This record gives sequence, C-alpha cells and structure tokens, in this order.
Amino acid sequence: MANSNIFQIRTEEAPTLPAPVSTTGAIGWMRKNLFSSISNTILTVIGVLLAYSIISPFIQFAFVDAVWTGENREACLPQDGGHGGACWAYVEAYFPQFIYGRYPSAETWRVDIVYALFALLLVPLAIPSAPFKRTNAILFLVVFPIVAYFLLTGLVIGDTVILPIVETAVWGGLLVTLVIAVTGIVASLPLGIALALGRRSQMPIIKLVSIIFIEFWRGVPLITVLFMSSVMLPLFLPEGVTFDKLLRVLIGVTLFSAAYMAEVVRGGLQAIPKGQYEGAMALGLRFWPMMYLIILPQALKLVIPGIVNTFIGLFKDTTLVLIVGMFDLLGQIQSSFTDPTWSTPSQGHTGYLFAAIVFFVFCFGMSRYSIFMENKLHTGHKR
Repeated sequence: MANSNIFQIRTEEAPTLPAPVSTTGAIGWMRKNLFSSISNTILTVIGVLLAYSIISPFIQFAFVDAVWTGENREACLPQDGGHGGACWAYVEAYFPQFIYGRYPSAETWRVDIVYALFALLLVPLAIPSAPFKRTNAILFLVVFPIVAYFLLTGLVIGDTVILPIVETAVWGGLLVTLVIAVTGIVASLPLGIALALGRRSQMPIIKLVSIIFIEFWRGVPLITVLFMSSVMLPLFLPEGVTFDKLLRVLIGVTLFSAAYMAEVVRGGLQAIPKGQYEGAMALGLRFWPMMYLIILPQALKLVIPGIVNTFIGLFKDTTLVLIVGMFDLLGQIQSSFTDPTWSTPSQGHTGYLFAAIVFFVFCFGMSRYSIFMENKLHTGHKR
C-alpha cells in the first residue's frame, strides 16, 4: 500500500504579509490608546465633547467673528446685537507698544538689533551639533550683555552722544519681559548651583549660610520681594545712593529664582550614586575638578525637567513687576484698556488672548527643547 502522506518542503521564505489595517496607522493607534476598553471609550467620548465645547467657542471668537482691520472701536463693535469677535485691529494698532513699551519710536531699531543678536547667538548655542560652541557661549554670556546694555540704555563718551540715553522708566512690553526673564534665568542657574553645593558642603559656616539664604527666599512670596527691592531697599541705602528700579527688580528676581534652583540642583546631586564620588576621589581629583568633570554633568542631566520648570515659572512671574510700576507685556496690555479709541466689549478678551499666545509660545518652546535635551542626554537613565 502506497504511503498517502505527501510532504512538501519549502525552499524559500514565505512572503511577508502586511499587518492588519485595524492595528496600524491612525486607526490602530486609536484602537490601542482611545478605544481599547469600554471605560477608555467612555472617557474618550467625554474628552472629545469637552474639547469641542471649549475649542469651538475659541475658534468662533478668535477667527470666525474676529475683526482684522479697522481704524478705531467702530470696526470692532458687535453688529445687530450679535456677539463680537476678537479685535485684532486693536492689537495691530498697539503692537509697537506691546513690543517696545514707551521706548522712543526713533530708537526702536536698537531694540530690534538686540532681539536679532539674541536670536542669532541663542539658536546655534541650543543646537548640540553646532560648531564653535565655546566661542558662541562666550559671545552670548559675556559680549552680548555688554552690547545689549549700551544699545538699550545709550552710550555717551565725554560730551559726545553716540547713542541717546533712554531711561528704563520708558521701557515696557515684551522688552521688559525678556530682559527680566533672560537675566533671571542666566544669573540664577550658576548661583543656584553654587548654593546647592554650599548646602551639601562639609564646612559648617558655608552650609549654614546657604541653608539660611535658601530657606529665607523660598519662604517669602515674590510679590513681597519685588516690593522690598523697589520700595523698601532705597530706605536702607545711604543718602544719595540709589539704584535703577529695573536693576533692583532684576536682583530680587534673580535671588528668588536662585533659591528654588538650588533645591532642584540639590535633588540631582543627591541622586548621583555614592560610587561616583568615591571613584572620582580614587582618581585623585580634588573637589572642584570632581564636580566639574564628573558629578555636575550627571546631576544636571537628571534634573533638566526641574530646571526648565523653574525657568518657565520665572518667565511667567515677570508679570508681577506691574505692581511696582513696571509695564511688562501684560502691564502694557492692561494700560491700553484706558484708551477710549479702542474701547469695546471684546478689547479685554483680545488683549489677554494675545498675551496668552505670546507666553504660550515661549513656555511651550522651552518645554519642547527640554524634552529634546532629555532624549539626547539620557544615556541609560531613561526607563
């Protein structure tokens, strides 16, 4: 009887079949993340309804019913008793004040140069693969502040006026916001690192001074710091000695932010395994080379989210300078509400919406860049 079993041996691999459509692409992502179970489906539907109830009126106000051109309030008044949209014509009319404050219009080119230099130096500094990193850092941290100072305030040599003097009292808008935020960010990071190292120091005096400084500034609201720096500090100075109001605000914001930065950095230092310290000491490294070469690079990478979170908080807290008579972006927008030329029911909403967009762009940019740096520098710490 012949064997009825017939065997077939494949001599080549079977062709790879595509994955089912329901498991790939947008449909697969939604099935996995949004509709994977009954509870997730219910939450997804509720979330979509909430998002629609919020986004739909926003789009209606900001775009559909918005007024884009006009000469005065008449263009932005609601027609036929309807709901008025955003008055972007008002933002266009006040845009120079939102950017420069009351800076003389004939000298705003100096502010534009400062903005351009800031962007040209910051962008390559933020790109990890950009060349000449050390030179770029020196230009940004040393040369740029000096050039920006003379461009913004003016330059007089003897009796020769090279750049007219512009008092900081007339600065305002985005200019003041960026000056305070950038100065506070750049100055608070190294000061916070020094305070964090001081708090972990084995020298009792340095440790005590660092603890007192950190706990004092963390225990005082920023609004109180601004009041003290702007109103009370001049009372304690010798007669005839005074500081510019903007300089006093910059000092107060920097010290306040440095205290919070110190605690963030201290968390990174404590997260480093003890073996890293022991290995560095076994190589014969002294304290500062050990910190600079081994400990701080690892600690700062671990606390990038905390550092950027402090920067974002500082950027948003610049709006508090309005209480001491300085008109930052938000303060300049609020001061424009007193102009009857553009007084409409939607003026306030439009102004605050413009401020929210500007702050969101800067804060979201810092947040995304921190995520980029985390992904690039995690080196095995990511889980």
